Amino acid sequence: MTSARPDPLDDAETIPRMPSWVTSARAETIEDVAFLSGAALGHLHIVVTRDDLPHPLLRDRLALRAAEACVAFSGRPERAGELRDAVYLLRPGDLPGPAGETFMTWRRVVRRPVSVSVLCRAVPTLEQSQIDTWLNAGQGAPISRAAMVLQTVLMEAPRAEALALILAEASLAKSLGWKHLIPLLAPGLKRADLRKQGDDLRLACHRALIASAVETIRLAADLARRAEHVKAVAPKLRAKGAAKAMEMFLARDAVAAAALPLPSRAARRLCDRLVDLRAVRELTGRGTFRLYGV
Repeated sequence: MTSARPDPLDDAETIPRMPSWVTSARAETIEDVAFLSGAALGHLHIVVTRDDLPHPLLRDRLALRAAEACVAFSGRPERAGELRDAVYLLRPGDLPGPAGETFMTWRRVVRRPVSVSVLCRAVPTLEQSQIDTWLNAGQGAPISRAAMVLQTVLMEAPRAEALALILAEASLAKSLGWKHLIPLLAPGLKRADLRKQGDDLRLACHRALIASAVETIRLAADLARRAEHVKAVAPKLRAKGAAKAMEMFLARDAVAAAALPLPSRAARRLCDRLVDLRAVRELTGRGTFRLYGV
């Protein structure tokens, strides 16, 4: 009897999990929760600064999660699948719609090193001086600063949830010395949290960060394993343009075959081949207008 072939994605984890005491501890006071969120941030910092992580892909996928949360906060029904369709199947001259634009904005802010100029280009309706003022509204430790930025923006623009969260995330990234914005607060906060202020909002932000840090580390570990498999598969691909295509898969949450630098038929064959090799997955479950991702 022959043994089953080993699954290339079942290798031992290369990225350590969050210590169990961070997630299992019962903390009620803001001091206790702040301690745990600090521990979570410290562990997350070690993970997101690793060289073996597909950083652009991780940020792009987190941008999808952040956009999905913001769309829900605004009362719209679109979820991840619809957001992907709105952006990755967009044709020249078409508009992505409000939900798609939210996703595109998050993608823009995570792709380049965080700065006021990048934020201005991502949200062109705002003056640079206004963004700079809001970014500097916070004081104290990183999460306290981010919570204050969030509160300040929402007080002045109550329906601008996505903008407020983007600036809060930017404040957090700059306070932590991270080169890029990594969405953590948006995926972890609840809609009711955005109506809180002061200590209540800070407490909600600490708790949101703990939850998001755990999920981000789990996602990072999964993407690191998958990226390693993609790189192992790459030498087997002989199609012209395959190397560029693999770079796209390692940098984007999703890719349409039509976006690959190959003729349409060759692009579809390459995607089918990558699915067979378990290097990418088909994300939509459809027979047409398919999207693929690591």
